[in-house]
Formats: sequence, structure tokens, C-alpha cells
Amino acid sequence: MGIHHHIAGKYLNAYATEMSWREDNRRVNNGAQFLRLTGAALAHPVSRQFKGYWQRAAA
Repeated sequence: MGIHHHIAGKYLNAYATEMSWREDNRRVNNGAQFLRLTGAALAHPVSRQFKGYWQRAAA
């Protein structure tokens, strides 16, 4: 149950930022949230912090 089952200290700021975004946008409907989020993601440059995150051990 819940959103995060393990929080690595290295990414604590990112988790806190996400939780504050969720709190700030909890009353916005899902369609509008999706459009805002995808628009922001497409307009943002590659994240140096999360680039290759899914590979973990390969880095």
C-alpha cells in the first residue's frame, strides 16, 4: 500500500518535491494534470540526476 516503499536519501528532495506537487494539484482533474505534466516534461531538458536511473547498477 502507498506510493513509495523505499526512499533513498539521495533522492529525498525529489520525493519531497513530488509530494508537494501532488498536494498542490490534488483538486485538478486527471486530464488537466496529464496535460500539464507531459507539457512540462517535453519542454524540460534531459535530467542529469535521473538520466539512466532505471539502469542503476550499469552506471
